[in-house]
Amino acid sequence: MQFDWTTLGGKSPNALVKARNVAHHALQWTTKAARANLEAVADDSHSSLTWDSARGALFCQPLPAGDVSVRVGLRLSGLALIVMRGSLVLDTYELAGRRDSMVGVWLDSALRALGLKAATEVTLPYTIPSHPVARGSAYSFNGEAEAFEELVRWFDAAADLLQDVRMNFTEGRADAARCWPHHFDMATLISFDPPEAANARSIGIGFSPGDHYYPQPYIYVSPHPQPKGAALPPLALGHWHAEGFIGAIAIAESILALDDRSAGVSEFVRSAFDASRALIGVAPVEQAEQVEPVEQPEQAQ
Repeated sequence: MQFDWTTLGGKSPNALVKARNVAHHALQWTTKAARANLEAVADDSHSSLTWDSARGALFCQPLPAGDVSVRVGLRLSGLALIVMRGSLVLDTYELAGRRDSMVGVWLDSALRALGLKAATEVTLPYTIPSHPVARGSAYSFNGEAEAFEELVRWFDAAADLLQDVRMNFTEGRADAARCWPHHFDMATLISFDPPEAANARSIGIGFSPGDHYYPQPYIYVSPHPQPKGAALPPLALGHWHAEGFIGAIAIAESILALDDRSAGVSEFVRSAFDASRALIGVAPVEQAEQVEPVEQPEQAQ
């Protein structure tokens, strides 16, 4: 992994709740733009987001707008909406001091100017935790600058970890790393069976910035179908969570306490993945059977 895990911990993991909650609410604007303008797919991935490390932002899937696609994103640092066309930033809208009614007018105007449908016409098929902004209050997050910066670092770490998983966990088919606006988590799904198979087996590996289960960020590894009545094996780090879902959990405080955070997280994910694979009945793949990656030719500069 390339991310420097020693940079984490500038802000206490339990001090990120306010910033995370307001960001979770603001994030819904990006997925509303996608739901308004993209054809729905069965796994709801049209509504998912991707992490842009260079901008510290989560962007919706590309929206069709002529020859060059459009993306709407939420920049976590300072909390602002961004509208991009290709690699060009068309506009940025700072949320501090603004109400959702104002945000909706701005975003709808930006989308319509590009020949796209309005985001405010979308009704989300789920609910998220209540927030004063949803009841008409203005976005307010004074004193949360460090918390937002720490959230950016956690998302950077998670994106790096998931890229490592997708490249090196060759036992199954790894989906793209996506952020899901419902729970505000970012994950990849490693599948072992065809998607149409009954009780198709898979393992989700992901990151949450915190939720109603844990107020601080955590990394999780969760098998599907959920094992029932099976003995849960020991882990290299963390614990098994069994309320609402079954999954291996490593909370931020445990990660920050490691001498070598990168190695410790990698060991946790691998041990939890191997344990989850055994729980759903997926046999280990012999090293000799694994296919070596094909080297790609260098591109011309």
